[in-house]
Amino acid sequence: MTTIDVGDGDDARQGLVTLVVTVVELLLEALEREAVRRMESDGLSDDEIERLGRQLATIEDEIDQLKRDEGIEDGVADLRGDLDGLVADAIERLDEKPAAGHRPGYSVFGGEDE
Repeated sequence: MTTIDVGDGDDARQGLVTLVVTVVELLLEALEREAVRRMESDGLSDDEIERLGRQLATIEDEIDQLKRDEGIEDGVADLRGDLDGLVADAIERLDEKPAAGHRPGYSVFGGEDE
């Protein structure tokens, strides 16, 4: 599992920048998926599609430049891999059938609901 160093000075800054860039990349991917969905449903004009494509490409270029400038390409890739694994695990758990007699959920006291 990737750790984000929140130690002193430059290490803390680099860890924070890595986290922020990773979150921005995830949001950008969500925006791209939504744009594709809207294009496929004819929800955007040709001009809007062109403008959106240019804007998303510009943002991606800026993020790539920031990662190079800060030297965080590997850190972002590692964190993304860990997050992808966490999401896959969460989806797998959601797909599992609960055990017989087990009701999903938790009480406000931290244990499973009875």
